Order: sequence, then C-alpha cells, then structure tokens
Amino acid sequence: MTSFTVYKGSKNGVTKSSATKPENLTGDKVLLRITASGLCGTDLHSLHDDVILGHEGVGIVEAVGPEGKHLKKGDRVGFGYQHDSCGNCRNCLTGNETYCADRAMYGTDKVDQGSFASYAIVREAFLHKIPEGMSDVDAAPLQCAGATVFAVLQAYNTRPTETVGVVGLGGLGHLAIQFAAKMGNRVIVLSGSDRKKDQAMKLGAHEFVSTKGKDKLEVSTPIDRLLVTTSAQPSWELILPIMAPGSAIYPLSVDSGNLEIPYIPLIFNGIGVQGSLVASRNVHREMLAFAALHGIRPITETFPMTEEGVREAIDKLERGDVHLRAVLTAV
Repeated sequence: MTSFTVYKGSKNGVTKSSATKPENLTGDKVLLRITASGLCGTDLHSLHDDVILGHEGVGIVEAVGPEGKHLKKGDRVGFGYQHDSCGNCRNCLTGNETYCADRAMYGTDKVDQGSFASYAIVREAFLHKIPEGMSDVDAAPLQCAGATVFAVLQAYNTRPTETVGVVGLGGLGHLAIQFAAKMGNRVIVLSGSDRKKDQAMKLGAHEFVSTKGKDKLEVSTPIDRLLVTTSAQPSWELILPIMAPGSAIYPLSVDSGNLEIPYIPLIFNGIGVQGSLVASRNVHREMLAFAALHGIRPITETFPMTEEGVREAIDKLERGDVHLRAVLTAV
C-alpha cells in the first residue's frame, strides 16, 4: 500500500480529504481497514485542527507488527479515544491507564491516527475485538459513547438497587438508559420536553420527567447516580432536591466554561461531583461483552465515508439534527 485516504480538520473548519503514507508496523502496531466510524460530539472540537478526525473506529486487521501477539489478519476490532499510555505508572498498573500522565488521547499531538479514514494504525494493546453478532455500525458508537457511560456505571460501584438518573436523551443518554436498565437499576430520564418520552420508555427507562417550565420536579424515588449527558448544564436548583443523600453527579459531555453548582445542597446532603473519562481497556472490553449479551444497540444514522458524507454528517451534528448517533461507513 502506497497511501490511504484520511479526513482532516482545517483552519476554516471544513473537513478535507488527504492522502497519508502508512508507517512501518513496528512493535505491536496493527494496520486495520476501517469499515465504520462513529461521529462523536468531541470530534467537533478538532474541526479547526490539522488532525485526522474520528475516534470511534471499527475495522478489519490487515497486518500485525512483529511484537503483536493477540490479533491476526481478518480479526474485527475497534478502538476509541485512547491510543497509548506509559504502561508502568501506578495508574497503568492498576487498570486506570486513562489517567496516565503520559497517555496518548485523540486530538492531541501524541495521536496521528483517526477513524475518519480508509485505514488506521493503532497499537494492538489498545484495540478491542468486536463480539460475534454485533454489526460494525452498532459497534462504532460503543467505542466512545458506550464506553463513557458504561465506565461510570462500573467504575464507581453502582449497585442494582440504586436509582440512576439520565439527563438528556441523545447520543450518550440513549445508551446510558439501556446499560443502566440491563444492570438492574431503576432509570429515571430527565429531558427538556415530553416528545422523547415514548423512546425513553422503549429503551428501558422506568420513569420520565419533563423539566420544561417546571419550578419543582417530582420523582418516585430519589436519584442515587445522575449521568449528565447534555453539554448544557441542567438547572441545578431543580435537580438537587431530587438527589438522594450521599448521591453522585457525573458530568459526561464536554463543554467549555465552568461547572457551577450551589454549595449548600451539596454540603447538607453529602452529594458528590465525580469526573470520569472513557473506559479503561478492561472495562471497555467488558462493555462490549455486556452489550452483545444483552442486545444493547445504538440508534444510528449512516453516512458514506467520503468527503461529502463526512461533511454532511458533521453539518447535521452541528445543527443538532442527527437522530442520536451518526456512523460513517466504508464505501
């Protein structure tokens, strides 16, 4: 192979196709042919940068470097937000490599590969086998959106007796509902309008609360874990009174500016605010197995992996017109 096509951001924010020469497969690096890529809201942050876009990749292994031990040609794999870590610090050794000080994350100068491409080269250690029976289109959004919400529900010891609240029914929220419901939690969805109620209930929610125009919210049981999946902050004056003592809030969508929450309700009720990144590799693989076992699937719109298709998908996402999750597919 002399070169392959990639889709990059640019100074004016217009996605452009480019030809990239593949590097030699040193160490445990793997060449994979991209078959599908999810489009995540985080990708919008890199539109003005000269980087290959995309971090929800699924593809077929074409070749494995000399130190690769676990994958072979023809294997179906996925990769997400993280591409590397030092492997030797306390965080790496305890399965928390997402917080390694020397981590290589999408959109930084340590990562020169992306999933908006015909091929990508990624370390074997950061690739995940896709379960049999799970389609490439379904698998792609799980590499970041699925991993992000699953990590919260697993890493902080959520119990099936707890009530999980989900703010927003979008790309992250619709997966959070499914995962929490299948884990045995009571799921309460909070949304700005009633129009998504039917879909929330079909996805597994037990209760739906519309916040629009309300000066007080009522729920059947106080919320123990609140996953905030919207970029815009909710009205904390409405939310905090329905939180259980000792509960936790997890802001998952990336937004600029500061997170501002009233002090007194947090202090008087022992409510915590917990930051959380994407899943570690072990949790990521557990997430894929759990999704396959329980039939958890993202709701997607597909677009061709072409310059026109990439731009159309990005335009729809920027306008808020994508129905839950966009996926680019190889042509």
